Parts: sequence; structure tokens; C-alpha cells
Amino acid sequence: MKRGDLHTVFISVGANLGDKIANCRFGIARLTALPGVTACTTSPFYRTAPVDYFDQDWFVNAAVRIATHLAPLELLEQIGTIQKQAGREDQKIRFGPRVLDLDIIFYDSQVVRSPQLEIPHPRMHKRRFVLQPICDIDPKFIHPLQGQPVQMLLDQLDDDEQEIYRIDD
Repeated sequence: MKRGDLHTVFISVGANLGDKIANCRFGIARLTALPGVTACTTSPFYRTAPVDYFDQDWFVNAAVRIATHLAPLELLEQIGTIQKQAGREDQKIRFGPRVLDLDIIFYDSQVVRSPQLEIPHPRMHKRRFVLQPICDIDPKFIHPLQGQPVQMLLDQLDDDEQEIYRIDD
């Protein structure tokens, strides 16, 4: 991968502390203002039930597709900075409350496995709050490990506890 290559990246955006929509918008604005990020498509926002750790407020979630020259680990580093700027602290509870969560879901069709980063995101194909916003942007995008379009993964999801409601604002 050359530094000058332009890559398509899907990022999941979420928050369940403070002004959730404002926190998500802050993350998207900072992300899309990064040097090396040249395009952006954002999904609608959704109000979503928590998954895996239920004793917390509901989330607001969305997804953003960017085009970037940044390598995966460079992008991850920038995302960490943006989350800290939003006021995110180290997680005390896995899957617990957060002021802003930005996760790299797809980076082109690449598979990345390192101690810092896994792409595609290892649980995304089981998460309605990730799949629905990505489907709003590109339902035909093929998951590089599952070999199926994200819309098919969403349609096959059978976890009725993952409630999700579109926010029209």
C-alpha cells in the first residue's frame, strides 16, 4: 500500500453520554476535517439499545464512509485523539458507557490483524447498530471475511433484543 493511495473506510460512530447527537457530530466533523481525508458520506442517526452490557443508557449511532490517504494505524491514532478531545476516558467497563466511540469497521476490503487493530471489526456482523447505518450508505459492500453484502448480513441477523430506531432530525 503506497502512501498516496486513496482508501475507502467505513467508521461506526456512537455515544450514550452527554448530548449524544452532538458528540457524534463532533466526532464526524473532526474525522472529516483530518488532513488526508477527502470525502465523506454519513448515514442517518439511530437510537439503539445497548448490547452486551445492558445497565446503561441507549446509544445514538451512525456510520460514516470516508476516503483517505491515511494508513489503518495512522487513522486509528487520529481517532483516539478525536475521542479524547470529545472527553472520552479509558473504559472502566467493557462495552460500557462512552461519550464518543469511533470504530474502523472496513478499510477497503483489507483484513488487518494487529495487537492494536482488527479490520473488519470482529463483531460488526452481529451488530444491528453497525450494520443498519452502513447499509444506509452502501448495502452492497461485501464483507471481506463473510463474503456477503452487508445488507444480507443485516437481513440474517436474528437478535430481536437489538432495538434500533431512526432519528429524523
